[in-house]
Amino acid sequence: MRNRIRTALCATALTSLASVGSHAATAADCEVKFGLVAVLSGPATGWGVSLREGVALAQHEANNAGGVKVDGKNCRLSFVAIDSKYSAEAAASAANELTSQNVKFIMGPIGSNELTGLKPIAVRNQMLVMASSYAKDAIGPKWPLVFHIGPGPSGWAGPIINEAKTKFGFKKVVIVAPNDQAGTDIATVAAEWYKKTGVAVTEEYYARGTTNFSPIVLRMLGSSPEAVDMVSTPAGDAGTLVKQLRQSGFKGAIGRLGGPSTPEILRVAGGANVVKNMYWYEPVVRDAAIDKVDADYKEAFKKNPPDITLFYQWVASTRQLIRAINAAGTTDTQKVAQTLRSMPVEDPSMGKGLWIGQEFFGINQEMSLPFGVGMIVDGKELPVLKVPAATGK
Repeated sequence: MRNRIRTALCATALTSLASVGSHAATAADCEVKFGLVAVLSGPATGWGVSLREGVALAQHEANNAGGVKVDGKNCRLSFVAIDSKYSAEAAASAANELTSQNVKFIMGPIGSNELTGLKPIAVRNQMLVMASSYAKDAIGPKWPLVFHIGPGPSGWAGPIINEAKTKFGFKKVVIVAPNDQAGTDIATVAAEWYKKTGVAVTEEYYARGTTNFSPIVLRMLGSSPEAVDMVSTPAGDAGTLVKQLRQSGFKGAIGRLGGPSTPEILRVAGGANVVKNMYWYEPVVRDAAIDKVDADYKEAFKKNPPDITLFYQWVASTRQLIRAINAAGTTDTQKVAQTLRSMPVEDPSMGKGLWIGQEFFGINQEMSLPFGVGMIVDGKELPVLKVPAATGK
């Protein structure tokens, strides 16, 4: 990770950034504070940084445009970020801390286990949650104030697998992931989609925190796979696995259906020439609109934006929530949720999307945006293939 992932953020659980967007166009009469439940330590730190910085930029934009109107007052947006440590316990603790601060709106978490830990507290305290978890039960009728940004794997796995099969021609895949909910939820969804496309699947799980992957690599190679999919394995672990797979003679394609982190995986593995052939879910396709987000971020914060492209989804989803609060004219989460559901999904940077989720989750509260399929072929990264927003899954 670059220097922008500051060591201090890994050392503290609570980081208050109350100065976001301090140069607002108008003086604020009040403050609306968001709570960020984000991984800010350990192998998945990059994901949390992308969340934090995406919210920071969207709030900066809104504050410079005058903030939000709540109960007739001009309100300034701010946030407090708490390290969820990729654990259910830390996420629950974060939710309790945010409750004590009277925070009504939560951005995050990302991990399935984190969301499982957070939801009971959020429901009990009527908090509105915008999560990015790939849990099978990330959202549902039982949690009407929990929304999902994405889409998740149920929306994009099929198109990506079809593109990868066409390019690499594999018929057997091993899926490897941590053996907790954050790993098994997405691994099992990915396995179902591989099977639907006629690919034979073997699943392999390991304990989160493992540093010696040699026994796992040997087990995976024992099934003679033609592709290995790392799904939601943290980038550091994924890079180590790829490196050891190549050192052990594996020649097949590497998959990454669990989200982006390609730059970090390449760094740890030893570069694109080592990775050789790879396919992955890419949250955005770079174009002039995305380049403008980068330029705006650099101008606002005097540093480069995060590498992990989930950053752009967090910008888009935070903008959507801010618009809903402004339209509702209140911080009453029930009323904001009602407004949010009725609003079209459209972002100036990412384009037109949809509310989906009824078929897979039983509730239409998944924010589906256009996405991309990333590929490295023979050591060369190809232009990202743009795919329209997933529908009806």
